Formats: sequence, structure tokens, C-alpha cells
Amino acid sequence: MHRPIQSTHAGVATPKDLAASTVRRSNARYKILTLLALGTMINYLDRTVLGIAAPQLTKELGINAALMGLLFSVFSWSYVASQIPGGLFLDRFGSKLTYFLSMTFWSLCTLAQGLVHGIGALFAFRLGLGVSEAPCFPTNSRVVATWFPQSERAMATGTYTVGEYIGLAFFSPFLFMLMGAFGWRSLFYVVGGIGLVFGGIWWIFYREPRDHPAANQAELDYIEAGGGLTNAKKNADAQGTAAGASTSGFEWRTIGRLLKHRQLAGICLGQFAGNSTLVFFLTWFPTYLATERHMAWLKIGFFAIMPFIAASIGVMLGGIFSDWLLRRGKSPNVARKLPIIAGLLLASTIVLANYVESNVVVIAILSVAFFAQGMAALGWTLVSDIAPEGLLGVTGGIFNFAANLAGIVTPLVVGFIVAASGSFVGALVFIGAIALVGALSYIFVVGDIKRIVLVD
Repeated sequence: MHRPIQSTHAGVATPKDLAASTVRRSNARYKILTLLALGTMINYLDRTVLGIAAPQLTKELGINAALMGLLFSVFSWSYVASQIPGGLFLDRFGSKLTYFLSMTFWSLCTLAQGLVHGIGALFAFRLGLGVSEAPCFPTNSRVVATWFPQSERAMATGTYTVGEYIGLAFFSPFLFMLMGAFGWRSLFYVVGGIGLVFGGIWWIFYREPRDHPAANQAELDYIEAGGGLTNAKKNADAQGTAAGASTSGFEWRTIGRLLKHRQLAGICLGQFAGNSTLVFFLTWFPTYLATERHMAWLKIGFFAIMPFIAASIGVMLGGIFSDWLLRRGKSPNVARKLPIIAGLLLASTIVLANYVESNVVVIAILSVAFFAQGMAALGWTLVSDIAPEGLLGVTGGIFNFAANLAGIVTPLVVGFIVAASGSFVGALVFIGAIALVGALSYIFVVGDIKRIVLVD
């Protein structure tokens, strides 16, 4: 077990102590963060490639808007239902094994979607994709809490979260060209294959802090001093519990006890709202450009870049701004909540796209709204800050369960609105209104940002 450096005489540091204290801190945590960012990028490519394929796929398989909304939504059915089991698996078996298995199976489900010839098989593989991806973000949160001090967690969360947007921004033109040349099935083969390769890379290179060869003692001291979970059990093998796992075991009533705390209930509602904007861009956005704005394939590929780049900037600025406020002595209430509230309020301006004719102006409005949603994507940082000791995986599972109800509700609502009205006008009003509800939740429901203590 790691112990801090101590002098051999009271109040007097030895030369050895002084030398140790001046050792330059390593930055192994940034290597781990790179793995998280790449994994998250692949995660979102796999779950959203159906949205890119949708305009062509719907014609080949004869799918209308309402049924397409159902197919977009079905991923989140199993994804949401698997959040708490995924969190329990994470708390028991640790980050390395959980993420490896998750990525391997979700990549296989993605690849298999390229083989389907009917709605039933596509439906089944979307369900499998949701189950497989469920532990990903609880694992991300656990890795950040393990590897980063509190003062860097918003930055770390923003960095891996930006992978959601960067991959889609820079790969969208390539994917549209690939679909134009080889058909929609090729998208699933390529993206699924990339995920399988990265699963092996994760298994080879991920380590817990004390096991990482590039992490020196100075870095471990720095992480631990900032509240990082550096005393986690090494490698969390199948017979042990993962970092910080409760020795008393899990009880289902714990879920109800956690949700009685306004901090968790409030951020769950807020994240549901933010995710509604995100889900619209991940599912219906290409179809919106093709049908509502009548853009050609090459234009869609080009214009699709802009909102995702804006969202990437929003994610990074939100995390940097939050950590900066915290270092300047602002309370977690201000540092964590201010970027989220501002982002959700600004995201509601997406409704303005209904009232302009120029495609360029529409893309500008959508880019501002998605930038704002990116600013608001700090919810996982709050999970790390409020989760009770030993229940980070379960708390993250509850949070992701509630947040990703948006993945069920939003595609269905948008699909039904478009099918009934033949227009996206009502859909954008719905997205803007939900963003306002999320801002109000953070203002009036969440309360103080502090670690939850469960008292029997």
C-alpha cells in the first residue's frame, strides 16, 4: 500500500526525501485518457452509424419515419435496461475486463448489422448493441475517478467526451463517400472492424495506476492527494472486488436510497435533457438535412461536420472552464453547474432553425445549439463528485439509465412527429423545450454538489 514520504526526524526532511520531492511528475494518466477518448469515439461511431445509413437503408428495406424512429430507439431500450447490471459487473470485475468485453461484443453487433436483410434481424442486433455498450460510460467515469485528482476531472471528462463528436465530425464525410461508393452495408463492416482492433489495444495497454509502468511515485502522490482512487485493488481479478467496492455487498434497495438524494435525481433529469439534443444529432440529423433541407449527399457530408466540431469545442471549453473555476476557489456548485446551466439554456435556441430559409444560417443555429449541448456534457464529472464511497459503478449506472431514457424517448417522439406532420418543425420545438427543463433541474433541484452519504 502506498504511503506518503515521511522524514526520519520530526520536522526535518532527509536529503533522500528532498530528492524524492523534486522528482518530476510523470503523465501516465494522459495516456489512459487517450485510450478513453479513442474508445468513446468508436463507441459513438458504432451506435450512430445507423443514422448515417438511414436515408439509403430506409429505401432499400422499405422503412417509414415512425418505424425508423423505433429502430433508432431500440438501441436505448437494452442500453438503459443494462445500465445497473453493467455497473454491478464493473464494480466486481474492474475497468480493464469490463471495457474489453464491452467493446468486443458491441463491435460484433455493429458488424452484423451490415449483414441483415430484414427488420427483425436489424432490431435484434440493435438490442445487442445496447446491452454491449451499457458499461462503457460507467467505466469511463470510474477510470477518471481512479486516475485523476478532482481538480482535473472535468477536463478529463470533457476530453473523452469530445471523442463522441470528433469521430463523427471528421469521419462523417468519409462515411458518406464510402456509402456512395459501396452502399450502406460497408459502413457497418468498417466501423465494426475498427472496434474489434481497438478492443485488443485496450487490453494490452490499460493498467490501474499502481500497475502502470509509466506512472512514477510523484504522479501517484498527486492523484491520491486530489482524491484519486489509487488504493484500488490491483487488476480487480475475478475473485475480488473492484476499486472502492463495498465490502458489504450490493442491495437493490440501495438504488431507491440513492435516488432520494436530490443531487442524483436532479443531475439525472438534467442529463436526460442534454442527451435529447445529442440524440437528435446522432440519429435524425442526416435525415433532417436530406428531407427537410433537401441537401445532396456531398453537402450532407460537408455540413454534418460543422455542428460536431462546434460540439467538440463546447465540450472542451466546458470542462476547462469548470476546472478553472474550481482552481480559482469557486465552490463545486458554481464550477460544475454554471457551464451546464448555460449550455442547456443556449441549446434551447435550436428552435430558431424553424424560422430561417438559408441552409447556411440553419447550420449556424444548429452548430450553436450543439456547441451548447457540448458545454453541458459535464454530468459524469458530477457523478464522480457525488457518488458514495464504493458505489461509483452503481451510481453511474443509475445516472446513465436515467440520462439515456432520452435515447428511447427522443427518436420515437421525433419519428412520430415527422410521420404525422411531414415536417421537423414540431421536433425542434420538442428538443428546445426539453433543454429548458434540464436547465431548471440544475437550478432548482440539484442543490449542493457533495458526496452522498448513505445512512442506515
